[in-house]
Order: sequence, then structure tokens, then C-alpha cells
Amino acid sequence: MSTQDRKYNFRQIEQKWRKNWEERPINTDHTRPKFYCLDMFPYPSGDGLHMGHWRSYVISDVLARYKLLQGHYVIHPMGFDAFGLPAENFAIQNNVHPEKAVKDSSAKFKKQLMDICAMYDWDLELTTTDPAFYKWTQWIFVQMFKKGLAYEKEMPLNWCPACKVVLANEEAAGGECERCGAPPEKKNLRQWMLKITEYAERLLVDLDKLNWPDKVKKMQADWIGKSYGAKIDFAVNGRDEKITVFTTRPDTLYGATFMVLAPEHALVATLTTDDRRADVEKYVQDAGTMSNVDRMAKKDKTGVFTGSYATNPLSGEKLEIWISDYVLADYGTGAIMCVPGHDERDFEFATKFGLPILQVISPDGELHQLDEAYTGDGVMVNSGQFNGLPAEDGKEAVANHLANLGIGEKNTNYKLRDWVFSRQRYWGEPIPLIHCQKCGVVPVPESDLPVTLPHVDSYQPTETGESPLALIDAWVNTICPTCGGAAKRETNTMPQWAGSSWYFLRYVDVNNDAGLISKEAMEKFLPVDYYVGGIEHAVLHLLYARFYTKFLYDIGVVNFEEPFTQLFNQGMINRFGMKMSKSKGNGVSPDEVTSKYGCDALRLYILFMGPPELDVDWNDSGIEGVFRFLNKAWRLVTENVGKAVKSTPTHEQARHKMIHDITARMENLSLNTVVSGFMEHTNKLSDIARQDGIDADTLRSLIVLLAPFAPNIAEELWEICGHTTSVFDEGWPQYDKAKMAEDTITIVVQMNGKLRENIQMAADASKEDIIAAAKASVATRLKGLIIVKEIFVPGKLVNFVVK
Repeated sequence: MSTQDRKYNFRQIEQKWRKNWEERPINTDHTRPKFYCLDMFPYPSGDGLHMGHWRSYVISDVLARYKLLQGHYVIHPMGFDAFGLPAENFAIQNNVHPEKAVKDSSAKFKKQLMDICAMYDWDLELTTTDPAFYKWTQWIFVQMFKKGLAYEKEMPLNWCPACKVVLANEEAAGGECERCGAPPEKKNLRQWMLKITEYAERLLVDLDKLNWPDKVKKMQADWIGKSYGAKIDFAVNGRDEKITVFTTRPDTLYGATFMVLAPEHALVATLTTDDRRADVEKYVQDAGTMSNVDRMAKKDKTGVFTGSYATNPLSGEKLEIWISDYVLADYGTGAIMCVPGHDERDFEFATKFGLPILQVISPDGELHQLDEAYTGDGVMVNSGQFNGLPAEDGKEAVANHLANLGIGEKNTNYKLRDWVFSRQRYWGEPIPLIHCQKCGVVPVPESDLPVTLPHVDSYQPTETGESPLALIDAWVNTICPTCGGAAKRETNTMPQWAGSSWYFLRYVDVNNDAGLISKEAMEKFLPVDYYVGGIEHAVLHLLYARFYTKFLYDIGVVNFEEPFTQLFNQGMINRFGMKMSKSKGNGVSPDEVTSKYGCDALRLYILFMGPPELDVDWNDSGIEGVFRFLNKAWRLVTENVGKAVKSTPTHEQARHKMIHDITARMENLSLNTVVSGFMEHTNKLSDIARQDGIDADTLRSLIVLLAPFAPNIAEELWEICGHTTSVFDEGWPQYDKAKMAEDTITIVVQMNGKLRENIQMAADASKEDIIAAAKASVATRLKGLIIVKEIFVPGKLVNFVVK
């Protein structure tokens, strides 16, 4: 069969080249400069890959293949984030053990990932549930414990009644469980915490070093929430206790007319008078059933007076001490001075309960009737010796005055809270600690790691908040490694973020039994150059991964402080105006699309739908156009290959313009315009082919350019052109700007801004010659008219303003 008679049989082609790549990998030269391109690895759920996965993975694979053609050794691995709530909830819902569910789902995912035809190096595959992997997850925790960054605490926490699990603040943002959407409750439980707050300043400052989307950096900065102010001590009337508050507005201290404590504040019980105790205790109990998010979202302010009073340290005024759920125990000091004249929440509270409202900041230095809180800038009034001082200067002056009096100090505060690290679930990494009555809490010796998760038949979460592991006496009861006495294992497990906070390090040394990563592999292949994934992980996975990396840097495991040099967040794929979802009935199965059109067509269409960073809408007919393009490209090559067509200036110009356009768009990651560029240039090359044929160099360039985007058809066409090596052994084509210049240009001729003619002129024609030719082209129309003005735009148009 001649090449002209060969049809584009994508099924046969894709099956052939997938097998070829498995037998003869295309990315093996470790001596090249490295480029580490990484996808956020998936949770292997039973539903398998969806179009959102495809979009992320195709984007990263295009970049990986592009870098390979540019001469890099590309680290492009894949694995599975298989511990944690997603896998366990799926197992419970389907009445299958998590171990089996994860194994089956991972196998399904891997098969579907291969359908993408991404150049993943499956020799680097890892799974967070593999004891050989989570040995090092546990090792990191042990190092944190030894450094004092892991500690145990009983505290009121976000509890999801549906998932029966503790949620970190980040997982309960928005007033609902991050996994199931149920509203969380408050529950007092023993927890293991990680002191991520020790790294707050570094996590904030180092954002400036990152080539990340500004939106993600802002989200992390806001979550860390650095603020400047002062800590101020308020004496409690008739008692030895004092209440310390943090405020960003010490300039408003004279306007503090009452105080509010969080219901969980340690002094609430002590400060509550007997006549107020019943009301206070009921309020504390009710507040304990609400999550922090729900409390902050409440519009109606509620509270109870404790019966005690404090003294304003500057004005000497007597202040009532209240409790209210709009104050949180884990932010600041859990107590606030209330300045209703200049804080909207305090104004609402004071108005509801009839508490004093005093103006201490004025926009013009005059006193005004306050119908609402004044939160603007101004000068201090009703503030004793500070009257007339600009409010901004007053912050510093009041803080210094308090420090001189010994009742306050300047302070920096962070909204970031320590990470609630333990979970009362079965399916997670066991926390490698042992509780001994004599020795306290001691880490499992590193030589005994990993502490493997025992197989159990009953893995469902308990109603009590204890992990199911607590019911396995044979596993719980152990020997203290310090004293040799009877002891018990920690029964809480790690959260789903534990493995994903460092997995990217392990890929490049996945079979190392002696260490988390060797120095040689670390220095050669890390950090990650390009990370692709959804923005929904901005203050969860991405923040935790940065924290882990900084810790590992501090203990000498890695020599860099940031894990991901560049980050790209792909947009979602919608259909019928909604995010694609099986439950909403608007999902599209990638398997069905590839069976009808092939992998290359789906890859190209996913890129063609719109800018990769934006949400896009799926159009069932859209892929038809992409499929037609692939057939056209196929015909262009197969109908012209082998013809002894000599390269002409026309061929060179078309070839170099194509290389320039595709390269420029690729460098900007404007992947949708890359695909449209292929369509435009293929149309032009087809026109040239009909007139003059197509030379071999131009065909070769087209195929190599197409290879990162549609690798199967590119490999097949490359072979048809007579090559015996992979197209990915080639280098990315280079363009010569001098050869892009056109011999002729089209000049638009207008009269009063309206199109009248198009004329062809030599590219080097003078302004005078072009205007003369333009006049000649519209000579008949100009009869009887006066040319008032000639407007000349070089290389574009001539416009005659006439009357």
C-alpha cells in the first residue's frame, strides 16, 4: 500500500506506539540537564479518571515532551495518594476493605493514565500506602517529634459527624467538611499537633521567591495572616488575674468600653460570679457544639455577662467582661478589648446589649454622633495625652507608652494555627509513638520503622472519636523501647496530607531503603521545576508541602527551602454551565471519547477548549473539528512524503513562521492558541502543497512540532517519512527571523475609514510607492473628491480622508 492510500487508523497507531514506548523508552539520557515536571498525584477513587484529571495531566505531559525535545532529561513520574478519607469513605460506602478498594482503584487509574499516552516513568511509581514509602513518612514525624514540633493536646476541634473525623481548620473552611460537605461540630479530643506556626514567618516571606500565580500566593499570605499590634494587660477588678489581649489598634485603647472572652478561655469559670454561672455555663456548652467557621459566619451577635469587671489601663474606666462566640480561643489570646466606636462587630454587640460607645478617632478632630462604627483614618480624640495625634502615629506612641508602664508590648500575630495532625480513623499511617506510664511518650526507634497498619475486618470509624486501632489489643499493647516496660501504641493515624507533603522528594530515589533520599539524587534532580494541579490545594497541600520542605532543609535532608519552583493551576472543565460531575449527570467519560476519536484527538481538544488556566466549557461537537485537523495533517504528510520537492523561499518562509508561532505560543503556555496555530499553518501548507508541493524539511518540522501535543500520530508520520528512531530523539526546530520575511505584503486601502481595495506590494516598497499605488487602485472613486489627509500605517493600510 502506498503512503498516499494509508488511512489515519488511530486505534492501530496508538496501540502500536504505546507498546513501542514501553519496550523502548524515549527519555533515558540522565546526562542531560534535568527538568522535573510533576502532576499532583490522584486519590484513586472507584470512579476513575475524569476530564479534570485529563486536562491537568495533558498540560504537564505537553510541557514534559517539549522539554525533552529541547534537550532535557525529564523527570515525569506518577503515583497514588491512597491513604486518608477519600479512599476510606469510598470503601465504607461500597462495603469493601480500604486495602482492596485502593488496590483495585489504583489498577483502574493506572490503565486509564496509560490511555493519556503521557510519558510517565512507571519505574518511579509510588503509593502512599506502601510500607516502604510510609516508613519515611513516619521517619519525618519522628524527627519533628524529636525537635519539639509535634506535641499532644486536648482541645475543641472541628468534628465531622458524617465522616466521623477531626478536620483541620483548612479542611473546614467555608463551614463544611472539605470531603463530604457536612457542617462540622466542636468536640474535645486528644490530638497530635504540628507546630507549623514556628515556620509562619518563613512561609510568608519566602512566597516572594516563588514563580507561582499571584492568586495562590495571596491565598497563602491571607491564611498565614500576619498582623502587627500590641499585647495589652487589663487588670481584673478585685482579683489578682489579668486579661491579656492582642490588638492591631492600640491607638483606640481609650475607646475600649467592655471586654469579651472566648467561651473556651481559661479564665471564664474563674471570673464568672455565682449569680451569672448558670447562664454562662449554658452559653459555653452551646458554643462548644459549633465550629469556628460557623461561629464567625453568624450574623446575630450573642453573649453573656460574666459578672466581673476589668479596668481600662489608660482611661481607668470600669469595663464589663462578657463571653461571646465571635471571639475564638485559638486566635490571638482568646480575649479582645472591645472598641464599639471603631469596630463593626463590637458596635453591633454594644448596640444590642446597651454597652457604652465612645469615639476616639475622628476624621477631622471633631466629635461626632456615631450611628455606625467609624473605621476610617483620622486623629485621636478622647484619648488624654494623645489627643490630636494621627491615628497611625498613635499606634506606635500608645504601644511605647504601655511598654514603659510595664502593661503592654509591641507584638506580631499570625492567623495561622498549628496543624491538627492526627485522625481517629483506620486508613492512615500509624503515628510512630509509644505511651509508657514511666517514660511518657517516646518515639518508635527508627530501626523499627515502619510501624505497619494491621489488617482488620472492622475499619469503620467509631462514635466515640477513638480510632478503630484502639480496639486491637494485640497491636496496641507493646514494649517501651526506653525502659522495656509495658506500654501502648498511639492509635490515632496521620491525615491524608502526610504522604503528599513530601512524596515529590521520593520519586527521584524511590527504591532507596537506606534513606528518605540520597544526597546524590537530591542534588541532581530536585527541586521540582514545574508543578501542575488545582488551585483548591492552595492552603492545604501546597502550604503543608512548603512546611515539610523547610523542616527537611533545617535537618539537612535537602539543600533547598521551597519544593516547587513554578506552579501552574489549570481551570476546571464545565458542561451545561456546571462543573462536570457524575452525580449531576453532566459528566463525559474519557474512555468513551478516546474509543471514538483516539487519545491524540482528546489531548488536542482539551487544550483547544480555552486558555489552560481558565475554566472552560465542554462542547460535544468541538472534538469533531480537532479530529478533522488530525486527518488533514495526516493527509498533508502521507500525500507529500517521498516527493523530491526542492525547498523554495515560499517553503522556507512558511516553515520558519510556523516554527516561530508555535514556539512563541508554547513558551507562553498559550496552549489553546498552539492548537489553533497548527490548524492555521496546516491550512497554509496544504495550499502551498497544491501549488508547489511540500519539501521534506517542512514536513519534518511540522511533525516534530506536533509531537508533544499528539505524540502517537507524530511518531507514525515520522516513521512514514523514513526515520528509524523516535521523533522525540530530535531537537525542537529552530526558526530564522530573516527567512520569515515576506516578499510581498497586502495593503488595505480605505476611504474615510471604509475598506475599498486590497493591493499587493513588494515588502520593501517605499511609502511614496505604496500611496501612489493605493491612489491608482481607487482612482475612479476619487474622481470629483478632494483628499484632505493621507493616513499611512506601514505594512498595513492607507486611508484617504476625502470630502
